[in-house]
Amino acid sequence: MAFRAFFALPADSFVNAAGQHTNAVHGFTSMLINLVRDQQPTHVAVAFDVSDETTQRKVIYSEYKGGRNATPPEFAGQIDYIKKVMGALGVRTMELPGHEADDILATLAAQGTAAGFEVLLVSGDRDTFQLVDDHVAVLYPRKGVSDIPRMDAAAIEEKYFVPPARYPDLAALVGESADNLPGVPGVGPKTAAKWITQYGGLEGVLEHADEIKGKAGESLRANIEAVRRNRQLNRLLTDLELPLALDDLADPRPERAAVEALFDELEFKALRARVYDVFGTEGPEETADAFHVPPHSVPADDAGLAAALADLTAGAGGRPVAVVVRTDGAGPRPRAEAVALATAGAAVVVPLDGGDGGVPAPLAGWLEDASVTKATAEFKETGKALRGRGTELAGVVDDVSISGYLAEPDRRSYALGDLAQHHLGIELAAGAPATGQLALDLDGAEAAAAALARKAAVVHALHEALAPKLEEVGASGLLQDMELPLSRVLLDMEWAGITVDQQQIDALMAELGTASEQAAAAAYEAIGHQVNLGSPKQLQTVLFEELALPKTKKIKTGYTTDAASLKELLDKTGHPFLEALMAHRESSKLRQMVETLKKAVTADGRIHTTYAQTIAATGRLSSNNPNLQNIPIRSEEGRRVRDVFVAGEGYESLLSADYSQIEMRIMAHLSGDEGLIEAYRQGEDLHRFVGSRIFHVAPADVTSEMRSKVKAMSYGLAYGLSSFGLSKQLEISVDEARTLMKDYFDRFGAVRDYLRGVVEQARQDGYTQTIFGRRRYLPDLTSTNRVHRELAERIALNSPIQGSAADIIKRAMIGVEGRLRESGLGSRLLLQIHDELVVEVAPGEEAAVRSIVEHEMGSAAELSVPLDVQIGVGRTWNDAGH
Repeated sequence: MAFRAFFALPADSFVNAAGQHTNAVHGFTSMLINLVRDQQPTHVAVAFDVSDETTQRKVIYSEYKGGRNATPPEFAGQIDYIKKVMGALGVRTMELPGHEADDILATLAAQGTAAGFEVLLVSGDRDTFQLVDDHVAVLYPRKGVSDIPRMDAAAIEEKYFVPPARYPDLAALVGESADNLPGVPGVGPKTAAKWITQYGGLEGVLEHADEIKGKAGESLRANIEAVRRNRQLNRLLTDLELPLALDDLADPRPERAAVEALFDELEFKALRARVYDVFGTEGPEETADAFHVPPHSVPADDAGLAAALADLTAGAGGRPVAVVVRTDGAGPRPRAEAVALATAGAAVVVPLDGGDGGVPAPLAGWLEDASVTKATAEFKETGKALRGRGTELAGVVDDVSISGYLAEPDRRSYALGDLAQHHLGIELAAGAPATGQLALDLDGAEAAAAALARKAAVVHALHEALAPKLEEVGASGLLQDMELPLSRVLLDMEWAGITVDQQQIDALMAELGTASEQAAAAAYEAIGHQVNLGSPKQLQTVLFEELALPKTKKIKTGYTTDAASLKELLDKTGHPFLEALMAHRESSKLRQMVETLKKAVTADGRIHTTYAQTIAATGRLSSNNPNLQNIPIRSEEGRRVRDVFVAGEGYESLLSADYSQIEMRIMAHLSGDEGLIEAYRQGEDLHRFVGSRIFHVAPADVTSEMRSKVKAMSYGLAYGLSSFGLSKQLEISVDEARTLMKDYFDRFGAVRDYLRGVVEQARQDGYTQTIFGRRRYLPDLTSTNRVHRELAERIALNSPIQGSAADIIKRAMIGVEGRLRESGLGSRLLLQIHDELVVEVAPGEEAAVRSIVEHEMGSAAELSVPLDVQIGVGRTWNDAGH
């Protein structure tokens, strides 16, 4: 059933952040949830084969199941995870050395029948049909894991022309390809069923074999021993000694903490709600109503509001007050529709009018008072919604979304509802939704106010729960000194956006459209007919049948037509169809990117991307709606896209500043390698310097090819690149790659020692950390699963370097924005793209801005090597490139 789930869901669409494929786990779990929901069983068990044991059937017939294809590598590790999920759900599992899962099912069926149960077996193996009777039915998957009809005795007889007890007789004659059991040649189900009916079963057929006429009879007589063997092998055992009794299988209940942790790791967001809905939870039922929500008030006027705020602040006793808003959800500049505040003992809800009015004066003053400490969820969105009403939010000392992230950076969601489930064991909503249109009647308004008050109370409770966890992992300083100040910077950046030249983006769209059409026409001409260039199936036909080009990697649907494989194929063959196809793909992809950007331009003529602080476990920011970080950096195409971004009205230019080789500089600092440190201190070209040492030539004699090899290797080493990976990347032999790496480590031994030591230190500590103390916990470093362990080792290699680079650019952003404001300048920070900052420069401020940016970026960290900052200025983002 797990294998069916694997093929029912696309592997590429189910991969978690650690690189583990999860489609079989997801499909299997979803199937089980549906079965429990639909069948309402009182007892549940899941049986597994023992893959590394020789079963009794294998002893009898060494070729048993021998014709099966190799297990796809994407399936690796998924059975272990299915077992973990079953454990979290409270579903008992069984496996027996020497026996197959179906024998366990057969034994359970016999025990259940004897105890008066109705038994439902779920299996993709038709051998289980022999167990069907008045008390036992088989749910047999017809397609995937969602279409699983019930096979009772009538259904089996209708399909196979024999009653269930005679099905194994029929299978012995016909054979079973899945088990590599050949049947009698020329004998199909109808002939086999006719014989079985005529002679009263398989033994009768074999006793009267001499009487059966024609070629079928001859074939039967020639294969009698194979038929007897088949019948011996397909007989399921019903008397095994099982490790669990029926009572052990009763009433499975999920353990919430285990489900939350495991589903976070697997990145199963929607499934958890279905689990709790169908199974309930273990122990005393925790409902939303069990969470204490303090009584809330809705002040009628400013005087009442001022009094309520004073009471709330006094009641907080110096602890932060939670602040949440309900917004109109209107794009990059939302407006607040209501505000709720909460402490452990009281809550206040303030509905805001539907017009353009601001926040009531007492509340505005309270929100802007930095001396009143506050906690929020998603500070940027809260701050923008209040800014939309003309009020700035100050005094925020916690954003529980960010605190949840710093405490556990490998969780996949830090939405308030997920945090409430994970840390408090409660549901965010209880009754009325906290968002959406209010009902006009009093009851609707009351319910909406209560829901918003509950949301604020949850934020307050999360702050109380997460504060000690941050202390425990040493992340309180990161929250106060880096992430929260950065949130304020990002709020301003998102609010400002960046201007797009409409004429330029329209012209680029048209140009790319023409290029795409011309490339398609060239592709059609190369093969003499049209084809859907976006259809992998049609491309497979053209490439491997019509053109008979060398086959690429074998996949489930034929041979891959992904970009990397086609580029390799083009390099081998130089075929004009491939050349045109690749050009069409490139121009189409770029046009799609530009079209996305164009759609994102708002009424002010600017794009307002959103920055997420809680996506990457390394600490890197991500850009969304639209993603500006996926614009190619070095390519000509990327430069043309950057040309559409310009300085806005009232501004003179854009300034772009980025770090040169920041990750390699961090490597030099962390490893303490004197050779690398000296190269950077002398201002030498690092890759040329390293190349001269490895290839034993003067720096001036290092060729561009040598430099490229060194560059690829230097960066690759920090990501656990193997000699095989380097050989593929550089298109050289594995031996040459191995020699290159050996020579590198011979010359720069401290780098080798650092890379070895960082993994071992992480294994001892259980985590890695950046220069600034950002931790990433890696429990799989001690896993017995080799795939999981090696992935954790690669993460341990690159997290300190990549995470330190992320921290440095964040510190630089805080410094740049702060200095711009302190200096009273009109220039403003607009974008952060990887290691680059983009500033919109006000007239006459270029020199001052350049000085500020260079100083703040250059002093964002104290390393043993200088931080080199490269700056460019121009009308467009591309012009400012350097």
